[in-house]
Amino acid sequence: MYTSADERSVSQTRDVTINIRAKQNQRDLIDRAAEVQGKSRSEFMLESSYQQAQDVLLDRTFFGLDEPKFKQFLALLDAPPTRNEKLHTLLTTKAPWD
Repeated sequence: MYTSADERSVSQTRDVTINIRAKQNQRDLIDRAAEVQGKSRSEFMLESSYQQAQDVLLDRTFFGLDEPKFKQFLALLDAPPTRNEKLHTLLTTKAPWD
C-alpha cells in the first residue's frame, strides 16, 4: 500500500469525522510532535494512524517470495516438525515462581 502525495495532501476533501478521547499528557505529546513536523494535530494524528494501519495490514497479509523460495516455504510447512531439545526443555521446565 503506497501513500501518494494526493492522499497525504492537506487540501484533499475529507468527508468523515473520527472522534477520540485522550489523556491530557497524550494530547500534549501529540501536539509537540505535530509542531516539530509543522503539522496540525489532526494532520499528524491522521497521517500517523494511517501509516500504522497500513503497516499492520501489510505485516499480516503480504510477504514476497520468488517461485523456488515459495516451494521451499510450502515444503517446510508440510514437513513434520523437527525435534528441538532446547524448546522441549523450556516448555517442560517448571517456572521459578511456581
